[in-house]
Amino acid sequence: MTTRNDRYSSVAVLLHWIIALSILFQIILGWRMGDNARSAATYLVFQLHKSVGITILLVSLVRLGWRLSHRAPPLPAHLKTWERHLAHLTHVLFYIIMIGLPITGWIMVSASKTNIPTLLYGTAPWPHLPWLPELAAGPKQVWHKVGEVGHGFLAKLTYALLALHVGGALKHQLIDRDATLSRMIPGVKAGAWFDLRALALAAAAIASIGLGYAVFSGAKPAPKPVAAPAAVAPVDNVITEDAPVTGAKPGATSSATLAPLAAPPAPPPVWAVDKGAVLGFETTWSGQPVTGHFEHWTADIRFSPEALAASTLSVTIDPASVSTGDPQRDATLPTEDWFNAAKFPRAVFTAKHFRKAGERYVADGVLNLKGVSKPVKLAFSLSIDGDKATASGTAQLDRTLFGVGQGEYGATDQIPAAVSINFNLTAHKPATAK
Repeated sequence: MTTRNDRYSSVAVLLHWIIALSILFQIILGWRMGDNARSAATYLVFQLHKSVGITILLVSLVRLGWRLSHRAPPLPAHLKTWERHLAHLTHVLFYIIMIGLPITGWIMVSASKTNIPTLLYGTAPWPHLPWLPELAAGPKQVWHKVGEVGHGFLAKLTYALLALHVGGALKHQLIDRDATLSRMIPGVKAGAWFDLRALALAAAAIASIGLGYAVFSGAKPAPKPVAAPAAVAPVDNVITEDAPVTGAKPGATSSATLAPLAAPPAPPPVWAVDKGAVLGFETTWSGQPVTGHFEHWTADIRFSPEALAASTLSVTIDPASVSTGDPQRDATLPTEDWFNAAKFPRAVFTAKHFRKAGERYVADGVLNLKGVSKPVKLAFSLSIDGDKATASGTAQLDRTLFGVGQGEYGATDQIPAAVSINFNLTAHKPATAK
């Protein structure tokens, strides 16, 4: 039977189990992040891993402060000297990993080439470590390596300490049959193989492990339109283009009116884009697929297969409306290093030359993005049924030619230069113009 002075305080017990269960959950997240077969959930798991790590750091600091201000219960009198030393060493090492693991992870994130900001649980911003993000590429890479090596070593040390800690607890409970376990699980009967309190905590540990495998396991990439490959655009001839921005809503509809198709030389009809249209893009990050789309864009389409020479297309995009399904990434993309939407609030693609290419069409146009204009070829399929048309297509571009991804983001080892643009839409001839 233990007295209150023979066990840890209720606060210490609560903090202990919060940290312990969080570490088990965190270990599983770490394993999933290191899986070579990356899935659509990998990025989400990575962000959650950062959030849980910072939580463990903060709770561990509170636990350390509580420990320094409150005397721990004495060890059992029957323990040998080496056992006492081992117990003290184990506790010290646990504090090192509880604080060191999050800090080394924090170093890696702060010195990362991609420099993605941290939002705890997708809501509360958490800063990078001071001065690390501003370092030159060489020193930053060194710090990233330091964090990576330290993080890996402490992770392996965690496995060893957990095995030692759990093994020691079982020895005290089942072999020594002393009251050591009841210091952290009040009420546990010494020597009992099946104690309800201990079983409940074991079930909580199993649940934490299971949750680590289950969270985001069903995540899928953001919906993307069906698209076929397109030719890569040449990269010469700088042209300046400009166009007004209109207040488009998600799914972007055209505001132009339709004129009925007439015999040449009458212009081709105008098509109004229906709601639900998608203008998206695809790339990868550290080998993981990343898909996104723009919420706000408008299209002025004047097109007829019988009047390709007179057909025109103008698409105006609001870069700040980019959406990839991840709040942290979406907050980063409009910034100066990427789209710099504050200075360049619109991107415009214009095409005045169309040609038939087998079963498809190709629009030879110009994309103006971040003040830089480059030729881009847009290949698309088209089906017209009366006053309704459906179309889908793709274009390939090099983001670095437009300055999308400045400084360390210009590196293409983790985020490639090639980006695939795709669209899928239905359009109709406005009734007023029939």
